[in-house]
Formats: sequence, C-alpha cells, structure tokens
Amino acid sequence: MVASFEMMGVAWSAIGLMAAALFGSLVYLGSRIDTLGSRTDALGARLDARLHHLATRIDALASRLDAHLERHAG
Repeated sequence: MVASFEMMGVAWSAIGLMAAALFGSLVYLGSRIDTLGSRTDALGARLDARLHHLATRIDALASRLDAHLERHAG
C-alpha cells in the first residue's frame, strides 16, 4: 500500500512539473506575441506616414499638371 502512495506522489509530481512547464511556455509565447504586435503597430504607423507623404506629392503633381494643361488648352 505504501508503494502505491509513493507511485501516486511521483505521478502527481510529474503532472505538476509538466503543468508548470506548459504554463511557463504559454506566458513566454504570450509575451513574444505582444512584442510582435507592438512592432506591427509601429510598422503600420510608418506605412501610414509614408502613404500620407505620397498622397501629398501626388496631389501636388496633379495640380501642376492641371496648371500646365490650362496654359496649353487655354
């Protein structure tokens, strides 16, 4: 009977160790996902700024083209 309790203690210890390792892995993975999310947000902000700059340049070129066409089309 004592051997049975010892084996049960060993089994529960192994289950606890595996659960702790799984929980630690999930916490680590969650922090990595958060890091990637913040990097993605920063990249999105940079992309928005560049697209805004590009739209401004396109608008400026369009107004120059309109002025040029007005001069020649009269």
